[in-house]
Amino acid sequence: MTEPLLEVRDLKKHFPITAGFLRKTVGLIKAVDGVSFDIGKGQTLGLVGESGCGKTTTGRLILRVLERTSGQMIFRRNDKRIDLATLRGEELRRFRRHMQLIFQDPFASLNPRLTIRDLVAEPIRALDARARDETEHRVTELIESVGLKREFLNRYPHAFSGGQRQRIGIARALALNPELIICDEPVSALDVSVQAQIVNLLKDLQEQLGLTYLFIAHDLSVVENISTRVAVMYTGRIVEMADTNDLFHHPRHPYTEALMNALPKPDPALKTDRIILPGEVADPSNLPPGCAFHPRCRYCQDPCKQTVPDLRDLGNGHLTACLRAEQINLQGVKE
Repeated sequence: MTEPLLEVRDLKKHFPITAGFLRKTVGLIKAVDGVSFDIGKGQTLGLVGESGCGKTTTGRLILRVLERTSGQMIFRRNDKRIDLATLRGEELRRFRRHMQLIFQDPFASLNPRLTIRDLVAEPIRALDARARDETEHRVTELIESVGLKREFLNRYPHAFSGGQRQRIGIARALALNPELIICDEPVSALDVSVQAQIVNLLKDLQEQLGLTYLFIAHDLSVVENISTRVAVMYTGRIVEMADTNDLFHHPRHPYTEALMNALPKPDPALKTDRIILPGEVADPSNLPPGCAFHPRCRYCQDPCKQTVPDLRDLGNGHLTACLRAEQINLQGVKE
């Protein structure tokens, strides 16, 4: 792995549950509960898991859209280690240029009252003191870099398809030359053929500009195509993390095995035993004792019901939070 651009250590976000006239705190929703990972410069970390597992909350904590409960988020820039959690006021505002977000919904993320020129120029005007002609040149350059024509600059968002709108969103995210981009399910609202185009565009831009991505998604086939490493989340915690090829072909956590088993098979003649997880995802406000996945795990034994597993290294940077990882043989994606 290259030198980390972002280091996240034991990141937590607990939302209080209040009740009564005095709004007394009676419980906590542990949306993110002790997440740790690194993202190397110029690389992509795919963050996957079911809806509600804490993926998007993790991204928002890094961007400081939400305030953490505890933990560290260290951003390395020019040989300096900057703790994102300590930035305040104007200092935080200026630093936002180095971290940008691509939204999930290209239809809701663009102001329908602004032209494409104004949408892409907005972050430049807010955080980059450029002359008007320089801003115009930069906007034109950005629009063309994402595969759109400069003739589109005077049009409004309603005139574009979903894929074109997401390209506009990507251009806006690139406006301030960020180093880190949080991609919050950027292709989930698009058709499959358009998804491939957007993913290929993101990969090309990463190679050209040296971008670093945190790619949040629930579609494993997309994650496999773009990620350098993949982290699997369940109920606010990372349960497995490894290089993409290693994780997809040699999973070491039963939850990851079930996710791989659910992937569509390109060969109809390829038969696999279907894994159907019983029950529902654990309630983050009332997690079961021991491993949070144990009520749904077919490999569960008594120690799993009593001990919360730590994320540990099994070798070659393959991390898993399973007590029985060395004893069980799991199936990955079959070619």
